[in-house]
Amino acid sequence: MSEFADLVDAHYQALFRFGMSLTRDVGRASDLVQETFCIWAAKGDQLRDRSKAKTWLFTTLHREFLTQRRRASKFSDEPIDEQAVGAVEDSQDTAERQMDGQRAMELLGELEENFRAPLALFYLQQHSYKEIAEILDVPIGTVMSRLSRGKEMLRKRMTTEPLSAPKNILKIEQGGQHRHG
Repeated sequence: MSEFADLVDAHYQALFRFGMSLTRDVGRASDLVQETFCIWAAKGDQLRDRSKAKTWLFTTLHREFLTQRRRASKFSDEPIDEQAVGAVEDSQDTAERQMDGQRAMELLGELEENFRAPLALFYLQQHSYKEIAEILDVPIGTVMSRLSRGKEMLRKRMTTEPLSAPKNILKIEQGGQHRHG
């Protein structure tokens, strides 16, 4: 197998998971990974130390995500799918509110990108602080503080966020009377 094919085999899944954590969209995550490998095909030979290929790929994917996000904010033509948003909000029940992996991933996806990216790289991709700092192009201290603040945000939301039950099912009127809405 070629060096390129070996690189794709070794890192595709991890890059895709990172792309999913950033975009929360299968198609966009796939596009990010594909674009990352296209950039590698064009510029990867410039990397002198091949042991840094993984970090280079994650950095490239993150930068491409930021570029696409900036471009999309200027020229967004995607309509908001109100029905899908409502379905997500209404589909969670009490049992799912317990601290579990699925709920944590949902809440991770709702965090600001500044906190989501370091958490995903650290906990989902097992990158070191130094690698995350290189990938995100920020100081290690920033990585550590974002990880700490991001974990605290997740912890608070996991334990204190109100249920996402349908609104106005039962309203309590002034005199203690119950009325269905």
